[in-house]
Amino acid sequence: MKLHSDPQSGLNTITGYGLDYIMVNSQTYQHPILVSPEGPIENWFNLDFAALSSADFAPIANKKPEVVILGTGPQQHFPKPELMKLLIEAKIGFEVMDSQAACRTYNILMGEGRQVLAAILLK
Repeated sequence: MKLHSDPQSGLNTITGYGLDYIMVNSQTYQHPILVSPEGPIENWFNLDFAALSSADFAPIANKKPEVVILGTGPQQHFPKPELMKLLIEAKIGFEVMDSQAACRTYNILMGEGRQVLAAILLK
């Protein structure tokens, strides 16, 4: 799916998504990523939802976003509360959705000027 962006914005915009890729500012990533409006796109070394651990959320909590959008792959899966403990203790809001919806939601929140971070899994 192609998403449209404002190339003048200078912000990290998700411009496409498929079952095996994510595009940010028209650059393709074929692995899970952490993306926020500004700064580098980071590899998120978890391969899939079933392998998530609480340690996977430490780099996210350290960035102190206002809200985290967790894309869980092609289907929405809800993580166990203990996995999200770091975010809860840091008072960081989070939403969980399939990765396609997470990409769209990230772009909307980013466009509103929110301090959002998307953690996108591909499978």
